[in-house]
Amino acid sequence: MPFDSPDYDLSELLKDVGSGKIQLPDFQREWKWEDSRIAGLLASISLGYPIGVVMMLEVGGDGVRFAPKLLSGVEKADKSLELLLLDGQQRLTSLFQALYSDQPVSTTDGRGKKLTRWYYLDIKKALDPNEDREEAIFGVREDRTVREDFDRKIVADYSTPEKEFDALVFPLNLLFHQAKFTQWQTQFLTIDPTKTAERAPLWNRFQSEVLDNLNRYKLPAIILNKATPKEAVCVVFEKVNTGGVPLNVFELLTATYASDGFNLKEDWERRKAELDKRPALQSIENTDFLQASTLLATRARRQAFTLSSEETVAPGISCKRKDVLKLDLTEYTKYADQLTQGFLWASKFLAEQHIFRAPDLPYRTQLIPLAAIKVGLGADADNYEATKKLRQWYWCGVLGELYGGTTETRMARDLEQVVPWVREAGPAPITVVEATFRAGRLLTMKTRLSAAYKGVYALLMEQGGRDWVKNEQINMATFFDQQIDIHHIFPKAWCIKNNVDPGRRESIVNKTPLAYSTNRMIGGDSPISYLPRVERAAGATREELNAIIAAHAIDPASLWSGDFDSFFKTRWEALLTLIGEAMGKEPVRDDLTDADAGAYEDEPDELENELIMQEA
Repeated sequence: MPFDSPDYDLSELLKDVGSGKIQLPDFQREWKWEDSRIAGLLASISLGYPIGVVMMLEVGGDGVRFAPKLLSGVEKADKSLELLLLDGQQRLTSLFQALYSDQPVSTTDGRGKKLTRWYYLDIKKALDPNEDREEAIFGVREDRTVREDFDRKIVADYSTPEKEFDALVFPLNLLFHQAKFTQWQTQFLTIDPTKTAERAPLWNRFQSEVLDNLNRYKLPAIILNKATPKEAVCVVFEKVNTGGVPLNVFELLTATYASDGFNLKEDWERRKAELDKRPALQSIENTDFLQASTLLATRARRQAFTLSSEETVAPGISCKRKDVLKLDLTEYTKYADQLTQGFLWASKFLAEQHIFRAPDLPYRTQLIPLAAIKVGLGADADNYEATKKLRQWYWCGVLGELYGGTTETRMARDLEQVVPWVREAGPAPITVVEATFRAGRLLTMKTRLSAAYKGVYALLMEQGGRDWVKNEQINMATFFDQQIDIHHIFPKAWCIKNNVDPGRRESIVNKTPLAYSTNRMIGGDSPISYLPRVERAAGATREELNAIIAAHAIDPASLWSGDFDSFFKTRWEALLTLIGEAMGKEPVRDDLTDADAGAYEDEPDELENELIMQEA
């Protein structure tokens, strides 16, 4: 990645910004330095101190095409674009507006309140070695006054050149405009002949000791040449742009597609609004959608290669960043509508697994290959055998906890392997083959931070678990209406009172999905005490209530007797059976021990759980 490192005259650099020869790539986000930071920047330059390096990219290369935009404060471009500014936006924007523009600087105060400011140098303070240079630079409001008492009292007025002369302050926005600068200087020295003798030596010192630093200031730059690939631009930007917001591939592709007249941001916002209508999809991000698109695009490239006669290495299916950055607009538009429907189909698939909202989604990342697999299978995804296999693949990913961390390779492999497997044209995918669940993991699944924890929660509802009082099948409607959440079976207070160890007390084995109102009815009592209350509230016979409890993979007899040890052992086995059925393979049986349970981590209070439900 060759580059040049020239030094630019600050005046020429700002001139190029103003003419449009230097612009920003469209992915650069707008944000402004505050007033005090701009003053500090101006002070550093007036002292000849370094302010860092700017980085720019030559335009015209085949690998990088970004839609450009003018820096803030530049009204129109009258020269053709030559360089895109990758790093240094805030410094050059601040310097252009303060030193070159004929408009006040748009900035903020320390609290974020919007301000407009003209910047001045106090001539005497700038020449005083005992004064801090930042104290010599100050900004004034747009009418060039300084006011107090809620703007009712003017304490300083620089609204005319004569008032600036009398106050011995120099307007910095004239510095690089030779004609205006010369006129101001001449008037300053001659407008009042009685003061010329006093002002001339002062001005000469000010020009040689202060203004010359500004006029002769050189700013070092790194210029990336036209051959720089798009991925390198992304990496470089993230490494050097430490003051801004981290860049992702969505911003880069937005700028790339904009050069072809396509607004990716607006397109995604429209699709996102559609996806957000499904509560389980509300966490889907724009980069997820691009990764799914890239999976399909690279799969199509691979398929096209296999039909050709070329004897080279076949391209791989991928959704890594470098491949997302190569996603062509024609490929994106080809798959975007299909993928939108694929994600909507995925929400229906999730609902069938009794996953109804984003906070209960075990892995957001697993939806990326799932939506792409749906597009790959088309209508075949909805037949009985396909649904059965997709369900096994999904639960192997969740309960095998295979979609945490970096998952791009697994996503690509699953798209490549699941589609033929479902169509009886290939072996079981590696995700299904590799997935294992160790019985001892039940002791360490204590909070909803765990994907497997969320998975068991959903499986309990899917297998027919109903609320003990409402006795209604849990579906999309009843889940939200009844404020279903996961709660203790032997209450936490009872467990603490009866010295039940935290590992078993907080394990998923001692949790089940119930309505919020039912959980409040249970309170902190033993099942011996709360079950009669539940029985009366449900209006059910003992046999009917026992059947409802049994559907939660619970032995009713152990609850009625208040025998925690017996309850825990029987439910441990029942949950392992449930997990084995979902994964299509037996869990690895460990001894029932909490030796590896790890540090105990509290669940949110039930009131917090209620708030979570209300916010979802």
